Amino acid sequence: MSEKKYSWYKIADQINELDFAENDIAVIEVKGKKICIAKYKDKAFAFAYKCPHAGGILADGYIDALGNIVCPLHRYKYDMSNGRNTSGEGYYLKHWPIKIKEEGIFVGMEGGGGFWKIFG
Repeated sequence: MSEKKYSWYKIADQINELDFAENDIAVIEVKGKKICIAKYKDKAFAFAYKCPHAGGILADGYIDALGNIVCPLHRYKYDMSNGRNTSGEGYYLKHWPIKIKEEGIFVGMEGGGGFWKIFG
């Protein structure tokens, strides 16, 4: 099994530059796509803007005590680190790796470069 190749996109110089709502979720745009960035216990996570079940806006959801993102529509829960559905419905949430480096905060996305590509 081959390792995925990511192009890394700088999203901020520091994590606190992102516009986090009270629920610790921010919405950004990378490669023309809206994604969510969440903070939980000193870690950052990047995942899809919409729930794979019924398209609920995950930025309007919340992070539960176990660190799952909870969709505001039907309360489906997803592990932000691996995308697995933890409430048992069998869906999978698209997610991306995040690197926090001295040079800034980066999100890794599959595929080739683009205007925002910083390093790869």
